[in-house]
Amino acid sequence: MRFWFCLVSLLCTTTPTFAADTCPDTAALEPARAVVRDLQRITTPNGIQEHYATPIGGLNQWLTIRGHDRTNPVILFVHGGPASPSTPSLWQFQRPWEEYFTVVDWDQRGAGKTYAEATPEQIKPTLTIDRYVDDAIEVAEHLRTHLGQPKVILMGHSWGTIVAFKAALKRPDLFHAYVGIGQIINQVENEKISFDYGLAQAKAHGNAKAVAALEAIAPYPGNTPITRERIIVARTWPQFYGGLTAYRDDSKYYFGAAKLSPEYSDSDRCNVDKGSVLSLDPLLPQMLTVDFNPVKQFPIPVVMFMGRHDYTTPTAPTDRWLKAVDAPFKQAVWFEHSAHMVPWEEPGKTLMTLVQVVRPLAEP
Repeated sequence: MRFWFCLVSLLCTTTPTFAADTCPDTAALEPARAVVRDLQRITTPNGIQEHYATPIGGLNQWLTIRGHDRTNPVILFVHGGPASPSTPSLWQFQRPWEEYFTVVDWDQRGAGKTYAEATPEQIKPTLTIDRYVDDAIEVAEHLRTHLGQPKVILMGHSWGTIVAFKAALKRPDLFHAYVGIGQIINQVENEKISFDYGLAQAKAHGNAKAVAALEAIAPYPGNTPITRERIIVARTWPQFYGGLTAYRDDSKYYFGAAKLSPEYSDSDRCNVDKGSVLSLDPLLPQMLTVDFNPVKQFPIPVVMFMGRHDYTTPTAPTDRWLKAVDAPFKQAVWFEHSAHMVPWEEPGKTLMTLVQVVRPLAEP
């Protein structure tokens, strides 16, 4: 899969590399996947390693559950995108977490392996933020029963922070704590901050092509509708200058991760692309209305992981919101060498923070 860019983490859009009814044959990579598969095996006596679909919100949705000890606290990871599942890249960063937590990666409706569980015509009318929120709550309730634990830790990344944040507000009784990574507070404000960064960087680097492209859509977002075409321009250059992954102008390591995923078939890999395309039209207008600034009280402990260089979901609104909110516990954790992809960019600090800050919030 080749990706142009990741729009506000709203969406990962692709340059199609396959015909409508065919997918690339990656059988030549199976020996490499076998190495990853063996490394990923959970062999501890009380460990858990499950990968299955279960009814959630009227259709089967896929869960991947991994951990070295079933009695450890549970993390429910709500992935970004929309329709950019964490499952095919979990092998890159998640294994150390599994020594301290049972980690659940959920392929949301229209995403990854779940994409194949309903036709696009069936799923598209259900692609609403409220439906995703209710799905997250159903997943949490399923996990309580399936894993025999009263609560889970709720973690959202990028688009997933909208879903998880709202789920925490709606059903705080289900969750020990909330962890936001690349948190979205106000989408329209994010657009402006990101655009301004991209334009400033383009001017500083003497990039006449980028300056011309950005100035052609200025003022952004302004009073003109935020269309797909304008977002493509506005997001390309901030991410080119490290706003998606710090110090990089590309993220091949992440967007190519599915090729080595033992859990994904070739058709699953293609469905990641198809799910992104399916999700854009119905979800983009809804995301542009998101504003969590009026939330002055948060019902559960909240920890924000913030990449210092994140101009995909800029951190200034999150930092401001966290300083003002009233919560049982709150903490900001800055990742100085990360942009938007914190767990991938600084996996060691991510693990240490989860163990030292987040895990105690799940203990009696």
